[in-house]
Amino acid sequence: MFDTIYVGGRAFTAGWDASRALGVGVRDGRIAAVAADDELRAAGAAEVVELRGGLVLPAFHDAHAHPIAGAVELLQCDLAEAVDADDCLARIERYAASLAEDEWVLGGGWSMPHFPGGTPTRQQLDRVVGGRPVMLHNRDHHGVWVSTRTLELAGITALTEDPADGRIEREADGFPSGVLHEGAVQLIDDVVPGTSPELAARALDRAQSEFFARGLSGWQDAWVGRTAGVDDLLDTYVAAVQDGTLRARITAALWWERDGGLAQLAGLRERRARVEALGRPDLLIADTVKIMVDGVAENFTAALSEPYRDACGHTTGNSGLTFLSPADLTEAVVALDAEGFVVHFHALGDRAVTLALDALEAARAANGVRASRHHLAHLQLVQSSDVPRFAALEATANLQMLWGAVDDQLDELTFPFIDPRLVGRHYPFRELRDAGARLAAGSDWPVSTQDPIEAVHIAVNRAAPGDEPDDRIRTDQALDLSDALAAYTAGSAFVGGRSGMSGALVPGLAADLVVLDADPFAVPRDELHRVRVRETRVAGECVYSAEGDADAAGAS
Repeated sequence: MFDTIYVGGRAFTAGWDASRALGVGVRDGRIAAVAADDELRAAGAAEVVELRGGLVLPAFHDAHAHPIAGAVELLQCDLAEAVDADDCLARIERYAASLAEDEWVLGGGWSMPHFPGGTPTRQQLDRVVGGRPVMLHNRDHHGVWVSTRTLELAGITALTEDPADGRIEREADGFPSGVLHEGAVQLIDDVVPGTSPELAARALDRAQSEFFARGLSGWQDAWVGRTAGVDDLLDTYVAAVQDGTLRARITAALWWERDGGLAQLAGLRERRARVEALGRPDLLIADTVKIMVDGVAENFTAALSEPYRDACGHTTGNSGLTFLSPADLTEAVVALDAEGFVVHFHALGDRAVTLALDALEAARAANGVRASRHHLAHLQLVQSSDVPRFAALEATANLQMLWGAVDDQLDELTFPFIDPRLVGRHYPFRELRDAGARLAAGSDWPVSTQDPIEAVHIAVNRAAPGDEPDDRIRTDQALDLSDALAAYTAGSAFVGGRSGMSGALVPGLAADLVVLDADPFAVPRDELHRVRVRETRVAGECVYSAEGDADAAGAS
């Protein structure tokens, strides 16, 4: 006798080339059988979930996201849906009008391609908010847009020098024009209001709902430290475990302070031990450390092997930033590996990827071959000589598959400013897979949608829904559907430390399951984005139902 059986459709798990005419039986919150429908029905079940030709598979895991920070923005001035600059400014004006006269305008999600050169101005903000202080993160969260009042409160003037790890956009006379990139954002840290524990808790609850609705059972939070004005997001997660409101499976990637050196190891060990003492590894793990190696290409801070070009196509002296020197990066990685921490690298430019792999190679030489889940996220550019090193070093390629298509940001703010030889090296998903690299997948939400289905569509098509593939991003780098789904399930569960618990249809693992309304293997490739999540379960408990959601909407 099962508690629940899933029948009347097909099933898929990592290791299969396609879906199979099988169902799933669940007992006591765990997968008890993966078998033919007749066998499952004969055993009996308290609950029968009719797939109606759909697909049951392991729930997705997001290997790189910022859910609390993203949900805080949803609860503030959310600009993610703005269609152009005018719409963006209108949304800011409406939001500001809802606030008290002297209250800060906080939020984010504005798109750089909506503004000339990717940089809006303080004057545009001033016109719609008056004298209010404003801080709005851009879509990629590597820069902020601020008003004149914010600059005044922070004391940022024409005489303020750029920090070593960032840049202030400036007007012709040197006065800040209203956008702060990378480390320059820290110049306003002391004046921006913090996020209250209450707002952070609300944001976590909202994030869970958003992720469950997209078939995700959990995520790796790629910045657990001081973020979004919160002193330490780990406090938010720990409190949610203690009060019983955390239902998703979370891996906390503890933030590595780039100027903190090895002195911060003791604090990282203490934070890891604090989470271990909760005794709920099914909900919260904190054995991972996030290191930012470089920035992003659209603001010229991704670390490249070739210098950036200027607007006229001339070579500049800038090859991007590395936030730690090669020696400091290697020292950190060797020490973290020796302490049993997993290292989660932000490595976007090809030079950053090389440096991260070099550091892992040094850790292996110093500490020996160890079972580890080290992984490199983003991988916008990877040199061909580095591709086989992933498998050799057992480093997982943490892909943001949604980025594997040409969009306005690539077309207008990246391709014209990098060496033409680098354009063809963008997001080499297939090359990594064929070289034996383990693949995981994440969204980087709120940078881009947390919807795994849309990401899988782009991974398979190398084009956004409704678009034709653009050869500049090499259509031969598309993934097979089975590989893309495996990355978003078993691959991401692995880097999150959950491969022995979740991410596969294996008897004994938790019944973390998602039901899709159609079998993606039976859908035309260019229609994959139309597949919808019908329900999501964590340990057998229904945490999202599209039918229940529709009923609730109708009742309201």
